[in-house]
Amino acid sequence: MPGKILIFSPHPDDAEFFAGGTIARMTAEGAEAIIVVVSDGRRGSFEHDSESLARVRREEAARGAAALGAGGPIWLGYPDLELDTLTPGTLREQFIRLIRQHRPGVVIAQDAFSLSEVHPDHRAVALAASDAVSFASLPLLHPEHREEGLEPHLVVEKYFYAPAPSAVNKIVDITETMERKLAAMGEHRTQVAFLVEDVMRQARLAGIDIQTTLGEAAQDSMAALAWAIRAEAAEVGARAGVNYGEAFRFVRFHPLVESLLGGERKAGGE
Repeated sequence: MPGKILIFSPHPDDAEFFAGGTIARMTAEGAEAIIVVVSDGRRGSFEHDSESLARVRREEAARGAAALGAGGPIWLGYPDLELDTLTPGTLREQFIRLIRQHRPGVVIAQDAFSLSEVHPDHRAVALAASDAVSFASLPLLHPEHREEGLEPHLVVEKYFYAPAPSAVNKIVDITETMERKLAAMGEHRTQVAFLVEDVMRQARLAGIDIQTTLGEAAQDSMAALAWAIRAEAAEVGARAGVNYGEAFRFVRFHPLVESLLGGERKAGGE
């Protein structure tokens, strides 16, 4: 297990929602995890104003990271739903800087190459993270980093979450850490309430009877979200023969290097 993990999270709860079980498993196995929260999440509420919501979500993010055994979070603090308006290259440079500073063996981020994502913040972070892990090892890219003592760094293992089903090549067994994932999500109280209310409103407009589907869980936001998270994780886990799983497009080295490694394995009789 690599010693350090860096997670790029568009919003304060995304790391927990998409990869919480995997992060908890890695920290339980001795890895050091650091979550980078890119935006402040100030738009995600039907009841709070933006300024108070941003403050609360920062506190929730700290508790959520702690529940996973992760450090930080590092808070970049960009306004929610505005990451696509940043000057091109801004996030990429910041992510490369963070990679060179923390020198992780693993990076976890959203998959930029299978985006069916409607949220502009997710798209922006996914693309910047993909570029950063690909090019943080190039010494001529952002030479000012070297002047600050930050050397190029190659990230060996990349876990890209929410890939297209055809791109999934790794399912992490999170059976033992499912409760920690749910506990971490539960720390994001404002967002749990917002997500469930948003779904409920859309379901009512569509004429769907949520009460019949969820039963008593429909009256409790966290119970409703936990039901949905468990159902999805069970579906993913079934593909790998485990109770609960999280799916990734997993990448190690450059495809050419992987081809060469494959040739060595065959030559060695593996």
